[in-house]
Amino acid sequence: MRGTALAAAAMAGVLALAGCAKDSSGGSSNNSAAPSSGGSDCVTAQKPPAAPAAASSSTAAGAKVDGSKLKIGLAFDVGGRGDASFNDAAAAGTDKAKSELGVTTVNESTASASEAESAKQQRLDQMASSGLNPIVAVGFAYADSVKAVAAKYPNTKFAIVDDDSITLPNVTPLVFAEEQGSFLAGVAAAYKSKSCHIGFVGGVNTPLIQKFEAGFLQGAKTVSSKIKIEDEYLTPAGDFSGFQDPPKGNAKAAAEIAKGADVIYHAAGASGKGVFDAAKAGNALAIGVDSDQYNQKTVAADKDVIITSMLKRVDVAVFDYIQAVAKGDLTGLPKRFDLKVDGVGYATSGGKVDDIKDVLDGYKAQIISGAITVSDKPQK
Repeated sequence: MRGTALAAAAMAGVLALAGCAKDSSGGSSNNSAAPSSGGSDCVTAQKPPAAPAAASSSTAAGAKVDGSKLKIGLAFDVGGRGDASFNDAAAAGTDKAKSELGVTTVNESTASASEAESAKQQRLDQMASSGLNPIVAVGFAYADSVKAVAAKYPNTKFAIVDDDSITLPNVTPLVFAEEQGSFLAGVAAAYKSKSCHIGFVGGVNTPLIQKFEAGFLQGAKTVSSKIKIEDEYLTPAGDFSGFQDPPKGNAKAAAEIAKGADVIYHAAGASGKGVFDAAKAGNALAIGVDSDQYNQKTVAADKDVIITSMLKRVDVAVFDYIQAVAKGDLTGLPKRFDLKVDGVGYATSGGKVDDIKDVLDGYKAQIISGAITVSDKPQK
């Protein structure tokens, strides 16, 4: 998921009306022209009104919370700590709990791509039986296991990232508006594309990853009626190897670049390393996901092509959950971590989207206000 800049042509003012008319999401009524930057012949929508940033999430200053008595279990999804994406974001949440809440015990365990459901249940059961509390399961793949194990240990608190199907009183869902953050990634890609041709690489074709895809497509189409989008997945639903196969990510991204895409957004976990490698080799740009991948050590060799990342603040959600458990009050947690609470967003590291920050923040404000509704299902 990344890019460089764009420039307005004389026809942009005329095309702007057509672009706004095609914006099924609510569009903008501002009369200012698209900003002048590199490939702005692609941008046909008018620039949205400037807007203040949204209020911050629950990590606001307050009375010191003591988490020193907590013993946390962190059950990673495929890829684990070091995936430069989703799992690393969860790990950052527990790392922050150590530094700010005094947590001393965090036991981590990682799922394998081909493991049986029984292995997930055993992992959680071992954590609960050893006295870890709370236990955080990272990823919707843990849903059945959390439901079974949480029922067996009613006095142990569980949180699960990306699933809200469990209704047990000791289970807290940590879910996100991935489509909202991905909308901004789509806007950035359209503004930064010189060819008006961009790409999406999803890891596994599931309803969750389709939310990333949906927002990206809608954001790009909102600002350009001329945009061409390559749209591919690495594996079908049920085959979770798509989240840890950099060579396959490389091949898929390279194929999109060969077709003319010059900005690629990935939602593919550890496979994103391959997407970044392909972008660098193909003189394209890329947009990261989940964490600020420009600053991730495991993809540092490709940081020069990473223009931004769609931030899915799993770190915020995990830290806020642990802090709420330490306080003994879970009622203040948001039902969904969205743009309004900075649960999703975009990264500015490297300064590669500084020239369009006012555009991104304008669309962010429109989504927060409800002027734009972002679909969580791809509209192709």
